[in-house]
Amino acid sequence: MSKLVRGLSLTQAVAINTIDMVGIGPFIVIPFIIGAMHGPQCIIAWILGALLSFADGAVWSELGAKWPEAGGSYAFLQNLYGRKKWGRLMSFLYVWQTIIQAPLVAASGAIGFSQYLLYLIPSLTPLEQKAVSGGLIILITILLYRKITAIGKISVFMGIIVAGTILWLIGSGFSHFQTSLAFTYSKEAFDLTPAFFLGLGQASTKTIYSFLGYYNVCHLGGEIKEPERNIPRSIFISISIIAVLYLLMQIAVLDVIPWQEAKDSPFIISLFFERLYGHTSALIATGLILFIALSSLFAVMLGYSRVPYAAAVDGNFFSVFGKLHPTKNFPYVSLLVLAGAAFAFSLLFKMKEIITAIIVMRILIQFLGQAVGLLLYHQRKRDEHFPYRMWLYPLPPIIAITVWLFVFCSAEWQYILGALGVIGLGIALYGIRARIDKTPLASLEK
Repeated sequence: MSKLVRGLSLTQAVAINTIDMVGIGPFIVIPFIIGAMHGPQCIIAWILGALLSFADGAVWSELGAKWPEAGGSYAFLQNLYGRKKWGRLMSFLYVWQTIIQAPLVAASGAIGFSQYLLYLIPSLTPLEQKAVSGGLIILITILLYRKITAIGKISVFMGIIVAGTILWLIGSGFSHFQTSLAFTYSKEAFDLTPAFFLGLGQASTKTIYSFLGYYNVCHLGGEIKEPERNIPRSIFISISIIAVLYLLMQIAVLDVIPWQEAKDSPFIISLFFERLYGHTSALIATGLILFIALSSLFAVMLGYSRVPYAAAVDGNFFSVFGKLHPTKNFPYVSLLVLAGAAFAFSLLFKMKEIITAIIVMRILIQFLGQAVGLLLYHQRKRDEHFPYRMWLYPLPPIIAITVWLFVFCSAEWQYILGALGVIGLGIALYGIRARIDKTPLASLEK
């Protein structure tokens, strides 16, 4: 029987995380973040996103090193809450959410790609933009249809282009540094009113969206070499690199474009290069941003395709998702199903709607579930061996829980209700499945 191959090195794992984290996200959300905070103080939202990433990354690092299996959170939730009772329910709900939110993540990147393409081809009609976003999903699926060792090499190449593009942006901005633009605050910029915290919550949702992906290696836990060491290292290395790049990038943009103008620009980075070097350089930069968007989709679809596979192999999801390609040893059915859903979502939704939905939908079951579960697990099994132990425990999971709750409560009510609705529907489906399997819900721990 075919099995997943541990073929990804530390360098390749960092590259996969990095290209997943960057994507089209920061280039699309910078105007939203500036607008939500009304000035250069928007840098606070980026710092909060980085703080959450480090704190939550510590949780993922402990769990990934302890249980380096395909599917990441699926395995974590089962082990934290018990494989026969609550853990079974939590892991099922995570897979159920993944079937919805993973295609949404991919669709957001594809839609962002088609939107940024308007800078190069302004004549694109809305229908043609939809064709572009759908076609990009198909292209990514074709690129992923190969062995994991080849995927690792492609990821390193993509990572070099991503890092090089952002370094070009940062270097360009700081070579023309103007303090009068980058740090021009209004008198009420730091008034700690309810409106300030509401704006910070909404802005932080966008920065967190841009950081998402620091855990991608955990989804690929069954394919990482020396996972006990390389999973934590790849998480913290990638977060450190991207946090520095994002902070410097935001300052560089505000250094060239006044925030009052930046908050309304649909092509903020293209405008940035156009102001500095002219239209031709802006076209080149836009092409690089589109390549970054493609790279991120590549990493997203790669990681998430392992989640339904892991559940199917474990007998907690439809068995067809557990099939591996006979010669290339990757979960091709899972990949094709998620790609099909992403294709449909890219035709149906808008970018701004998707970003908030992606974050809010995942908070309760995945992010809070893991952080709370890890605290409870340490309480129950104080002498349990962990290959990696986070620094300053229990501070990181407590910080993660606090910030995730802040972001969840700052979301618009319709997204909160939508997230709760998805969970409720998942519980109903689990109950139906439990009855079919003659495993009554009454057997769950109370």
